[in-house]
Amino acid sequence: FRCGLVAAAVLALSGAAQAQVKISQIYGAGGNSSAAYNTDYVELYNAGSSAQNLAGWSIQYASATGTSWSVQAISGTIQPGKYFLVSLASGGSVGSALPTPDFTGTASGTGSVNLSATNGKLALANSTTAFSGTTPTGAIDFVGFGTASTYEGSGAAPAPSTSNAIYRAGAGATDTNDNKADFTAAAASPRNSLTGG
Repeated sequence: FRCGLVAAAVLALSGAAQAQVKISQIYGAGGNSSAAYNTDYVELYNAGSSAQNLAGWSIQYASATGTSWSVQAISGTIQPGKYFLVSLASGGSVGSALPTPDFTGTASGTGSVNLSATNGKLALANSTTAFSGTTPTGAIDFVGFGTASTYEGSGAAPAPSTSNAIYRAGAGATDTNDNKADFTAAAASPRNSLTGG
């Protein structure tokens, strides 16, 4: 099963404004040996024309073939045409500090979301209830990357690395519901709400 066929229905159910919020960048090697940054991060982008309140939303992560999802509740407001940087867990002290995050998650222990540096599944949800199973039914956005067992569309997004993040095309706005087509790997460069959109 691949979730590309589900994506259109997910977007329709989520509401037009919510559906405009995208996962625009993913980096999971934070703090690891040779890491560019000392913290994992997820960057969101609001491709819509109105602000979106993220209260009650979450970022959720599962391993490439996993069915158990880690949940990081988030809050704040993402303005139209702007990015929203979420700081997650760290694997060590190697790498540069992130630009000021718009939301800082749990760094370690219970409730922390520690991304794989290369392979996994990431979902954006308008709930803090953990998904179950290999595919997150009802996600606002979903990206399978590297060797992920499920993804939107024809294939997974490429794997990031210690130096590379994966980026959504169109400066974060392009969403064809195909992770393979929509994402490319390039040098990590996190953007926050102060970054021009």
